Amino acid sequence: MASQAHSLSYSGCNFLRQRLVLSTLSGRPVKIRKIRARDDNPGLRDFEASFIRLLDKVTNGSRIEINQTGTTLYYQPGLLYGGSMEHDCSVLRGIGYYLESLLCLAPFMKHPLRIVLRGVTNDQVDPSVDVLKATALPLLKQFGIDGESFELKVVRRGMPPGGGGEVFFSCPVRKVLKPIQLIDPGKIKRIRGMAYSVRVSPQMANRIVDSARSILNKFIPDIYIYTDHMKGINSGKSPGFGLSLVAETTNGTFLSAELASNPQGQGAAMLPEDLGRNCARLLLEEIYRGGCVDSTNQSLALLLMTLGQQDVSKVLLGPLSPYTIEFLRHLKSFFQIMFKIETKPCGEELKGGDKVLMTCVGIGFSNLSKTLK
Repeated sequence: MASQAHSLSYSGCNFLRQRLVLSTLSGRPVKIRKIRARDDNPGLRDFEASFIRLLDKVTNGSRIEINQTGTTLYYQPGLLYGGSMEHDCSVLRGIGYYLESLLCLAPFMKHPLRIVLRGVTNDQVDPSVDVLKATALPLLKQFGIDGESFELKVVRRGMPPGGGGEVFFSCPVRKVLKPIQLIDPGKIKRIRGMAYSVRVSPQMANRIVDSARSILNKFIPDIYIYTDHMKGINSGKSPGFGLSLVAETTNGTFLSAELASNPQGQGAAMLPEDLGRNCARLLLEEIYRGGCVDSTNQSLALLLMTLGQQDVSKVLLGPLSPYTIEFLRHLKSFFQIMFKIETKPCGEELKGGDKVLMTCVGIGFSNLSKTLK
């Protein structure tokens, strides 16, 4: 394992997931100090503690030390083990919060990961399971992570604040990743979506669909928005509704947008018509930003490029989100890798906002625990 000398130190509670995921993949211990030290309620929150417990479950031999107030965390990563497991996520954040990190780690386990996550499937903060299924899974397939056992399934929906949702995720393991060249996003050829409603009238979903189509029909005829109304135990513990939209391009890249209603008892009641229209506008905004990977999955694409074979990978992205910019800094400190960043102003070939072409040579990361068969 990495010795004490290679340990990295950070302060503050921001980007906790990034640091722990990169620490696990690189094998370098990390120490994080001053986690909300000046807050009235200092230290790690429930959802962060739950995330650390999840990391502990999927690894073997991790050492985690947290001081009494929870303001300092020392994490010495073990080996990614995988296997079949269950985890109860905190209802303060969506399952997407945990799933985003699992998507980064799952291909490098010793045994294929099969995990059941319980909690909130759709909320207003984290990417929902529907969006990750429609955008992150095709992205992983570009890197050669594919197979029959590669699936993400919503068994039950759960809305905040009660939760009660359930998701099944399974992913095969890979020894090495393929380099990618995603430089031409292509044109939008179809839009698909999912309007869901739980513990409210099933008519809500139809009203969302009509209002979203009223905007999108002006641009493209091939739009299909599924309605999903779960009943009984499958509908979780709280009422709510929402919409996720995904635009697919001619070159097989996916751009997504989503909105969920305000949680019960928080904020003003939201009309399904407004939600549908706003979500359609968010999708148009995402299409304007463009690129081959949407803004939710920028950091996942960059991580998999970094861990690829020692070959050149290129990806065209829309404007980098602040989260991605910090992620690039972390990649530099954990893996000593720098990306070549070229800005591509919108001109003849590129429509929409300014684009960024990211190029790097993979570090040739190989899954040591996967035995050759």
